[in-house]
Amino acid sequence: MTEQPTSFERPQSGADPADARGALLHTPEPARALPPQTRPDGTHPSAAAHGADGAPPALTGTATAAPEHGVGAPRAAAASPGPGYEHSQPVAAEPDPHRPRPAPEGIPAQPDASTRPTEGAEPGRTGAETVRTGTEASRSGADASRAAGGLPGGPERRGTGGPGDRGPGGPDQRGTGGPERRTGQGLPPGRPLPMRRDGDRLRFVGAATRRIARGMDLDEIVMGLCRATVPTFSDAILVYLREPLPVGDERPVGPLVLRLRRTDRIPAERDPEVGFTPAPAPEQPAELSVVTHELCEVRPGSALGEVLRGVRPVFTDTAAAGAALDELLGEGSELAVPGGQRTILAPLRGRRRVIGAALFLRRPDRPAFEPDDLLVAAQLATHSALGIDKAVLYGREAYIADELQRTMLPETLPRPTGVRLASRYLPAAETARVGGDWYDAIPLPGSRVALVVGDVMGHSMTSAAIMGQLRTTAQTLAGLDLPPQEVLHHLDEQAQRLGTDRMATCLYAVYDPVSHRITIANAGHPPPVLLHLGGRAEVLRVPPGAPIGVGGVDFEAVELDAPAGGTLLLYTDGLVESRLRDVWTGIEQLREKLAATAQLTGPDHPPPLEALCDEVLDMLGPGDRDDDIALLAARFDGIAPSDVAYWFLEPEETAPGRARRLARRALSRWGLEDLTDSVELLVSEVVTNAVRYASRPVTLRLLRTDVLRCEVGDDVPQLPRLRQARATDEGGRGLYLVNKLARRWGATRLSTGKVVWFELHRG
Repeated sequence: MTEQPTSFERPQSGADPADARGALLHTPEPARALPPQTRPDGTHPSAAAHGADGAPPALTGTATAAPEHGVGAPRAAAASPGPGYEHSQPVAAEPDPHRPRPAPEGIPAQPDASTRPTEGAEPGRTGAETVRTGTEASRSGADASRAAGGLPGGPERRGTGGPGDRGPGGPDQRGTGGPERRTGQGLPPGRPLPMRRDGDRLRFVGAATRRIARGMDLDEIVMGLCRATVPTFSDAILVYLREPLPVGDERPVGPLVLRLRRTDRIPAERDPEVGFTPAPAPEQPAELSVVTHELCEVRPGSALGEVLRGVRPVFTDTAAAGAALDELLGEGSELAVPGGQRTILAPLRGRRRVIGAALFLRRPDRPAFEPDDLLVAAQLATHSALGIDKAVLYGREAYIADELQRTMLPETLPRPTGVRLASRYLPAAETARVGGDWYDAIPLPGSRVALVVGDVMGHSMTSAAIMGQLRTTAQTLAGLDLPPQEVLHHLDEQAQRLGTDRMATCLYAVYDPVSHRITIANAGHPPPVLLHLGGRAEVLRVPPGAPIGVGGVDFEAVELDAPAGGTLLLYTDGLVESRLRDVWTGIEQLREKLAATAQLTGPDHPPPLEALCDEVLDMLGPGDRDDDIALLAARFDGIAPSDVAYWFLEPEETAPGRARRLARRALSRWGLEDLTDSVELLVSEVVTNAVRYASRPVTLRLLRTDVLRCEVGDDVPQLPRLRQARATDEGGRGLYLVNKLARRWGATRLSTGKVVWFELHRG
C-alpha cells in the first residue's frame, strides 16, 4: 500500500510576492500529538525530533491514530470531515499516548531516521534533500491521517520523524535556507521548493506553447511568445527575425541580417527604479525598441554566428556569449543589460535553418535564471521557430490562392454600349479565399455583350483551376459569336476532357441593346431575376438544363424582352442556398429583397447598381455563408431606334459612294456635321475592302451613343491585318488611315463572316 498524493494545491501565506513563477507554499497548522512508535529494540524512530520531555512533534491536519490491537491487526485512521472530503473514517477512541506500537508483521526493522538513507534517494544525499516533508504531503486531513498511522511504517517511510524534523538541520528548510537538492545551496525565505519549481516550469511551458500554437500568422506567433513570457518567465523580451524570412526550401541569398521584430516588457508603472534602462537612467524608462538597434548583420565566424550555429540557448555571462550579445544589440547600444545569469540568448531555428533569435532578460532585483530555465527557453524558441516557419508557408499559400483567384476573375468590367455592369465576389471563408465561382462580361460584335456566371463544384485550388479553364473556354467561344446553347455544349465537352468528375453549372446570356432582347441558355444554374423599372421583380422562366460535365445532353436557349431601365441579376447558389434554407426559398427571398430595394428609389428611378449589390448581400445571415458567392448585375439602358442607322449594300463598285452619301445624311440628321469628312473617308475605305471579296450584301450600321460607332459586316471570315504599305504599293493604306483617325477600331469574326468597326469622338 502506497501513499497517494493529493491532486490539488492551495496558496498559503509566506510566499515571496517577487517570485515570477508564483510558487504555492504551505504553512504548518496546529495538529494533535501522535502516539509514540517503537521498534523491536524498544527505541523510538523519531527520537531525534522529540523534545527533552519526549513529546511527539506536531503534524498538520486533524487526524488521530487508533490504538493497535495486535501485530498485523487492522488500524483505523480518524479524520475530521471537512469540505471536499467525500470519504472519512469513524472517529476512534483516544489512544493511550504512552502505549508502544509494535511494528507490523512482515516489515523489517528500519534504521534510525538520522543515519539511514531515504528510500529512493541518490547516494550521498540525505532524505531531507531528496523527499518532500511530512507537512508538504499532508495537504488535507485525510493525508495527515494516513501519514500519522493509517499506512504501515508511518512517518518512517518519508525519512522524517515528523513535520518538525527537516533533516540534519532540524528546522524547516523553507524558513531557514536549508540546502537545495540540486545546487546544495541554501534557499532564501519564501522561495519555492525544487519539486514545486519543476512543476511550475512544466505548467508554464505547456501554457506558453499552447498560446504560441494558437497563432496563424507571423505577428500572432511572435506576439504569443512575448505575451506568454512577460512577466511570468522574464521581465523583457526582444525577438529578432531574419530579413527577409526564407520560405520553405528557398536558399537565402546574401548575408544573414536580423531585424528586431517585436519587444515586450513590464509596463513602466510596474518597473522599479532599477531595470533595463539606459545609463544614466531617465525618469521614465524608454521602450526597448527605441534604445536598441533594429538591424544586425551576422558576420561569418563572429561570436553571434557561433551562438546561432550552436542552436542551444546560452547565458550571456560568459565572454563569448557576451560578445554575441554586444554584436546583436549593436555598438553603442543604450540598453543596460543586467549582470549575472539574468539574460538568455536563444536562437530560433526552423526546420532547416536559423531564422532569428530571442533575448530574455530579468531585472537585477529579480532572482537570476537557473540552469533549468535554459530548457524552458529552448522549448519556447523551438515552438516559436517552427510556428514561424509554418506561418510563412501558410502566408505564401494564401498569397498564391489570392493571386490565382484574382487572375481567374475579371480585374475590371468592360463598359459596353447600352448596358451598365456591377459585380461582387465573396469567398466561402477568409482562410481559403479561392473557389470555383466565376462571372464574366464579354463584348460582342454589334454592340452586344455576353453575360456569364458559373459555379464549379467545390471551393478548393482544384476547383479554381477548373474554373479558370472553363472561363477561358467561354471567352474563346464568345469571340466566335456562337449562340448561347452552342457555347454551353462546347463547355460541356471541355469539362469532360478535363476529367470524369468535373461538374459545373453555368448560365450564358447575350444582350442586344439595339433590339432590346436577351437570349439565355442555362446549364443547371439558378434562374436569373429581372427587376423592372416600376419595382416589380420576377424570376425568369429559363429551361434549367443539365450541369456541365454530364455529357450527352442538349441545351435550350430562350429569347426574352430586356426593357430599358430593367436590371438583370445573375448569381451563384451560394447567395440563395445554405444549411438554413433551400434554394427556392432563397430565390423567393432574393426577389422580395430586390422589390423592396426598388421601392426606396421610386417607380421612375431604378436603384444604383453598386448600392443594389450591397443590399442583396445584406440578406445573408451568420449561417448563410456555406459556399462562394458570385454576383453580376446588368442595367439595360439600350440604344433608342432614333440613334441607329442600318443599311444593306450590294457588293458592287458603286457601294463605297452610296455608303458615303448615307453616312452624310445620318450625321446631318443627328447634328454631327463636324464628323462628316472623317466618317466619309473611313467608311469608304472599309466598305471598299469589304465589297472586294464579299459575295453577299454588305451591312453598314451607325450607332449614336456617347461615341459614334460604325460597323461594316460581310460574309468573308478572314480578318484584315494592319500592315505598313511600301511606297510602290497602290493599296494597303486603308486600315492605316483607320488606325490614325479613329478612337478605337477592331475586327471580329462571326459565324457568318466578320465585322470591322471603328469609333469616333462626338465632339
